[in-house]
Amino acid sequence: EVQLQASGGGQVQPGGSLRLSCAASGIPFDDYAIGWFRQAPGKSREGVLCITSSGLITVYADSVKGRFTISNDNAKNTVYLQMTNLKSEDTATYYCGADLTAACDVYATDYWGEGTLVTVSS
Repeated sequence: EVQLQASGGGQVQPGGSLRLSCAASGIPFDDYAIGWFRQAPGKSREGVLCITSSGLITVYADSVKGRFTISNDNAKNTVYLQMTNLKSEDTATYYCGADLTAACDVYATDYWGEGTLVTVSS
């Protein structure tokens, strides 16, 4: 059974940083992709960044370019989302999702983890 566990959310002031983690287990393939998505109150879920198990990165959201980075530690089956220079508009529940096609197709997420809330506020 594929399971994803997101963690690391919290409250931070504008301009601050947070690192989210997504621990994956039970993925039956060596090649897959993990994406980070977010959903702000009253808005639909949007893709943020995605990384394949081989390290290829896809940026879904132009608004995070230069501020957010994604990385993976295959030995720990964990994907990280490093967020810097956070803005109030980054406030959302962040989810990680597994794409077993390894294509980082924003519409092809097969499994979702529980969300972790990020609040950017002074």
